[in-house]
Amino acid sequence: MSNTHETKITRDDSGRKLLITRDFSAPLAKVWRAWTESELLDQWWAPKPYRAQTKSIRFETGGRWLYAMVGPEGDKHWCRVDIEEVVKEKSFQAVAGFCDENGVLVDTAPPMHWFARFSATDTGSRLDLEMRFNSETDLETIVQMGFKEGFTMALGNLDELLAA
Repeated sequence: MSNTHETKITRDDSGRKLLITRDFSAPLAKVWRAWTESELLDQWWAPKPYRAQTKSIRFETGGRWLYAMVGPEGDKHWCRVDIEEVVKEKSFQAVAGFCDENGVLVDTAPPMHWFARFSATDTGSRLDLEMRFNSETDLETIVQMGFKEGFTMALGNLDELLAA
């Protein structure tokens, strides 16, 4: 059975949201762990040839994930995810942005407001992710940076991890 699923990414009518849906051939608990535990996140989060490297994570309401996207030459691009709310194995809300290695936000790209919902399906589980931006220009900036391609690749990495 194939573990490859299509990542569907659409814009809503406001032009300020990306709506992302992805099915996985794995139970909900396994998918949730892959999204919330650094040992697993680091294995799939970055699109190849990049890799993710967690500096710190507290995946709970009021917590934070600080990580770097590490390039093939060792260059690091730091990101911070402020976790606003977590409902275990159901959803999380967070704000993500670029930062320095100490987690101090920088304005090289606009903030992304995430609302991720996870649900069980007959064949595994589903992610429904809404990414909200402060403006249409902010959304377009992230798209131009290659978000759709990179996130689709990363979710493909997740498929491989879940199948292992």
